[in-house]
Order: sequence, then C-alpha cells, then structure tokens
Amino acid sequence: MASPASGAAPRLAVVGNPGNRRVTLFADAVRAAGLPAPRVVAWRDVLRDGGADFDAREVVRLDSPGEDDEVDRRLRGEGHAPTRVDGSARWYAGFLAAVAGLRGGRRLDDPDDLAVLFDKRRCHAVLRAAGVPVPASPTSGPGAAPVRGWDDVRELMRAHRLPRVFVKPAHGSSASGVLAVETAGGGRVRATTSVERAADGHLHNSLKVRRYDGEADVAAIVDALAPDGLHLERWLPKASQTGRAADLRVVVVGGRATHAVVRTSRSPLTNLHLGGRRGDLDAARAAVEAAGARWSDLLDVCERAAACFPRTLCVGVDLLPAVGWRRAAVGEVNAFGDLLPGLTGLPGSGAEGRDTYAAQVAEILRPHAEPAAGAGPRRPPAPDSGRAAGAHRPPRPPAPYSPPAPHREGPTDARLPSGR
Repeated sequence: MASPASGAAPRLAVVGNPGNRRVTLFADAVRAAGLPAPRVVAWRDVLRDGGADFDAREVVRLDSPGEDDEVDRRLRGEGHAPTRVDGSARWYAGFLAAVAGLRGGRRLDDPDDLAVLFDKRRCHAVLRAAGVPVPASPTSGPGAAPVRGWDDVRELMRAHRLPRVFVKPAHGSSASGVLAVETAGGGRVRATTSVERAADGHLHNSLKVRRYDGEADVAAIVDALAPDGLHLERWLPKASQTGRAADLRVVVVGGRATHAVVRTSRSPLTNLHLGGRRGDLDAARAAVEAAGARWSDLLDVCERAAACFPRTLCVGVDLLPAVGWRRAAVGEVNAFGDLLPGLTGLPGSGAEGRDTYAAQVAEILRPHAEPAAGAGPRRPPAPDSGRAAGAHRPPRPPAPYSPPAPHREGPTDARLPSGR
C-alpha cells in the first residue's frame, strides 16, 4: 500500500464470484467512496489457471467462493452435488491452494489467518490460548482427541461430562453439517440439524431444520461426516429474547467492533438462512446493562477474538450470550462474516451510517486521509456515567490495521496445515 504521506489512494481488487451480491456490495462501497471500481478476479479463473497476479500497488480483498456451482465443483471435485455436505476437507485444501496461488498485491485477508479461520479446531485453540472465552471442547489444542465416528463422539461426551454438544464439520460454514446433539437417560439421543439424509445415504444441506430421534440415525450422520474432520463444543445455554434463543453476529473492522445484529431462533441454530430472525439490538443492550454488565465488555470480547488475526482486516464473530446476558463466549470467528446488507454501524464505532462494506473501505482509506483540524483520537473515551447504553467504549483502543507486505508465491508461515 502506498505511504500515507504520499496521499495516493490505493488501487483495489477483489477475488470473488462476479455478479455475486458480496462482490457487488463491496464494489458499490468502493465507488461511493469516490474510487474507481475494484478489479474483479473470478475464483473460477484462479482455480482454472492455478493462481492470479496482482500489481504491487493493488490492495487485494478476498471474498467468499461460495454460491457458485462451478467454483464448488472445482474445489470439491467433479460430480459432487453442490448441496452435498461432505467434501469439506477437500474444499479446505483446494481453497488454501488457490489462496497460495495469488501472487503480489497487499492482502486484506492473510493466507495463514484463513488457514486457521477455516479449521474450527485450530481456531478454537488459538482463541482459548489468547484467553478469549470459548465453549469447552475436547477436540482442540495439544493432545486433542481424534473423532473417527459416532463411537468417539459418544465416548468424548461421556468422558468430559458433556450431555449436550455441537458437532461441527471442522471446515464447514453457514451451519452446514452442524448437529446439536443431546443425550438423556436410557441411552436416548436426539440431534437438531439442517442435514437431510437421502435414501442413498448421502447428506445434503437443507433450509429446513429437522430433528433426528434415535441413536442409529444420528450415528449414521456423524459417521458420514467424520472423514472430513469433526469438532465438538459444549452446547452452552443461550440468553433469550421474546422466548427465542438469541446470539449475536458482531463484525470487527480494523480491530474495532463496528456492526452487530441479534439473531433469534426457536431451534439451536440461529442462522438467518435457516429461519432465524433478526432480533432487537437495543433490547439486547438494555438486557446486558440491566444484568449489571457492560455492553462495551461484550464488544471487547469480540475485539479480543479478532485480535488473534491481526493481519486480516475484517472478521465476523459469533457471540453467545449466556442466560441472563451477563457473560458471553465466542462460538466462531468467520473470515467472510460481513454479509449483513443494510446494517449500519454501532454508536461510537466510527462506522455510523455505513454498512459493513463502506466501513471496510473507510478503514482501507484511513491511512491516506489527512486528519481534520482539531480532530481527536480515533475513539475518544467517554465517561461511564451518563453514556448511552449502546455507546461503544472498549477498555483499550485497538491497533490500526495495516496490511502485510506484498505476498509472494507459496506458503509463508508454519501455521499452514501440513500435507495440504
């Protein structure tokens, strides 16, 4: 990126699926900032050509390769139906290889961060090591237990006294393949999931959340998912809003929590595409304050999670508020968690009036902007007394995001998984 002193605006490029809403929303934000439209490099071309080249002056954003059947086939393999749940390990290896083939430019999404963000076991271990509150898990960190199938899941639940767990594909996203598993006396087992088991035994994603009662059905699903790698987490009881389980997606841009949305559901899966609804953010803030906690402390948890990935401009943090709204844990950190159309920034975040994409463009441009006369710090502190319930006053200012040096071909960090 050009030096701030030069005053030269950056040249932007985005690797994504042309015409996809993510690419369109980012391009709209770039143009609205008075910049030329970003150069769009298609994932299908990257996968076909074995990479892509960028000018050293280009600032390169990576967007999700999802929602494109051709790209999915290239990542998972020909003949693999796009609705199939399995194949995520192959997708992960293919995605990392494609990212490693991007040469030059200055990245907004660090390749080694992505390798961790798309492995739930490794991400959980990184967060836990940094002191970020996370659900208990027997499958992350040194000495993590292998999960070869349902028998291992059953034994881990017993050994760690986990009567309720989330079973997650290690490299999944958007709740694909996730099961909320409960056990009870008499050997009873129940799982809530969006997985649909076809007559041929293949597992498919569905927009309908369903329940499987009976150990045989649950075991068959887990056994089919296990070859791709599985991650187990304690199923934490969540806070509720209007009688529905509630959690939050918090977007962190440049180290600062800028956007948040409450997601509610009558099922354990709150994803909006699975029937979850947007909840009342003001009511959530009020519930936190009424419980004697501080809203800023919840946002700080998200910023601490994002700080584990300092070379990546933007992440989406899934925050799980506990019953009573006093405490919260981080469920996941998402590399492409910024798709919240029409949602504007939190009060005091510096992103007021901007959607998630405009906030990222503003952060990219921030080193190039001359401070206004008399301008104060990025996030001036406010006194505790009298501040609005939604005001964002974290206990420490985050360090400004700075893209890494131009990337060269090949892996750059030992954190990349071996053999992939």
